[in-house]
Amino acid sequence: MLVAFSAVVISSLAQVLLKKSSGEKKKHFLFDYLNLKVCTAYGMIFLCIPLMIYAFTGMYYRYGAVIESLAYLLIMMFSRFFLGERITRRRILGNCMIVLGVFIFAIG
Repeated sequence: MLVAFSAVVISSLAQVLLKKSSGEKKKHFLFDYLNLKVCTAYGMIFLCIPLMIYAFTGMYYRYGAVIESLAYLLIMMFSRFFLGERITRRRILGNCMIVLGVFIFAIG
């Protein structure tokens, strides 16, 4: 499960990196897709694929859904830390619903 959680952390960081790149003005539309941040982020996401495949060989599939849902929480925290985004009440409520769903799933 540690490998799966590591993959979720890496993919969450990659999504924040993509979000940061999308907010930057580029000279040409191709540079929206072909720049260091975007290529690094997609490389990180590509790295997560074999990590998750390996992680699923040693755990039940149902736990994968729980671990993957934690990405929403991580993205919110990373966006606050790296991008300076505000954490609104709606985001907190949404993430609380995710945590509640994970809890219900875990006990059920």
